[in-house]
Amino acid sequence: MKMRKRTTIITAFLLVGAAIPAVSADSQNKPARPNIVLVMADDLGGRDLPAYGNRFNETPNIDRLAVQGTVFHNAYAAPVCSATRASIQSGQYPARVGIFDFIPGHWRPFEKVIAPKHRTQHLPEDIVTLGDVMQSAGYKTGYFGKWHLNNGRENLPNTRGYEFAHMYAGGGFYAPKFVPPYDAGGDKRLSNQLTEMSIDFMKENKDQPFFLFLSHYDVHVQLDADKDLIDKYLDKKKTPDYPGNAVYAAMIEHVDNSVGDMMQATDELGLTDNTIFIFYSDNGGVDNRFDNVPLLTGKGKAAYPEGHPLTYIATSNTPLRAGKGTLYEGGIRVPLIVRWPGKVASGATSEAIVSSVDFYPTFLDLVQGKAPEKQVLDGFSMLPALTKNKFDTERELFTHYPVFHHEQPMSALRKGDWKIVQNLVSGEFELFNLKYDVNEMTDLKFSYAEKTAEMKKALAKWQSDTNAQNPVPNPDFDPSKRYEWGTHPDRK
Repeated sequence: MKMRKRTTIITAFLLVGAAIPAVSADSQNKPARPNIVLVMADDLGGRDLPAYGNRFNETPNIDRLAVQGTVFHNAYAAPVCSATRASIQSGQYPARVGIFDFIPGHWRPFEKVIAPKHRTQHLPEDIVTLGDVMQSAGYKTGYFGKWHLNNGRENLPNTRGYEFAHMYAGGGFYAPKFVPPYDAGGDKRLSNQLTEMSIDFMKENKDQPFFLFLSHYDVHVQLDADKDLIDKYLDKKKTPDYPGNAVYAAMIEHVDNSVGDMMQATDELGLTDNTIFIFYSDNGGVDNRFDNVPLLTGKGKAAYPEGHPLTYIATSNTPLRAGKGTLYEGGIRVPLIVRWPGKVASGATSEAIVSSVDFYPTFLDLVQGKAPEKQVLDGFSMLPALTKNKFDTERELFTHYPVFHHEQPMSALRKGDWKIVQNLVSGEFELFNLKYDVNEMTDLKFSYAEKTAEMKKALAKWQSDTNAQNPVPNPDFDPSKRYEWGTHPDRK
């Protein structure tokens, strides 16, 4: 196993306000078990944040989090929301869980192949969730926001290991609905309501270890934000090679405000030094609409007409290729920032290859919890990477997306610097070296035939081991209608 040493230090200008207040030891002078706060954005791209080089969007609070913690440059998720959420809750690859697309999923009835359906349209009952194991370890557990693993009452987070939970159930950013019923606080914006719920949870459980999962709906389409923030970015000069969407930038600032409020709350409650604070996204940024439907605004806050460019192009993941709904880097490489004072290096970056499947074993490692006996865990603990920056530079990381979305169905493997992508319609492969070609523009399969054969074999074995579902020939294939979208069979 190859190991890498600590990498670069974040630019000094971000160091303003980086000091972290001290927290006194408990009465026994023994360190308490750490609290864990996981804040996840929805559809935030891997290059949308200033901590990753963005020069248009403004995130002073996330910048401060980056200065106080470690920024990961090779963090991955599934290409869409439900799949990533299933992998976090199960510790398994979406292919193994059987939820590889959003629920219920995409559907093209006349394509050359028939895409597989989910094995279930909810997190399987036999899955012991991350919430379950944290509760078993003596933690108070809270989940607030988007769940997207089925909103039937038997499948809600408060029945799957989260003692305190309110699930967002539609209505948009300015008229949100929640399940179970909850007085959401009048006309407050969704991001504000979720943040207030989360802070209330921390206040109520500050004297015992807790695990809090704040799952934002921002920055998902339909794009909408407070008009004063939008106007601020409309007046701002754009940067080259980035759309500079004012509505999207305003939504990112809403998320940043939430992060700031959460950080302030841990400070005021005296919890900062003993709280692991994690910021993450569930998939890559939306660089186009798969169905070419204009992105509409909500209740008129953005005040732009249907089809206006500001409601259509959300972001660019450049230099990463493509975006959400693909297995290219722009679809699956996401931001990950972790702060744990005194344990995780501050102002640092890490090149460790990590994934959504790693949260489960990492948290088990942190709290010395017991893994479920009959549940395969596909991930690895990130604790060595977090606390010592030790990691396997040749780690294998798999992604599988056998449905039509922004691209054709695909399966992929990254191993170290190498990545192979399989087209599940044509059967063709592409081989890239991400160290020299993060854009994934140069196919090296003919130049490196042995590496291609090695990667193909490993990908095929993993597909077999996880019972990954693949498309099958479509007897109703109609070339004239192949790009038409239909109603998913599970919605009929």
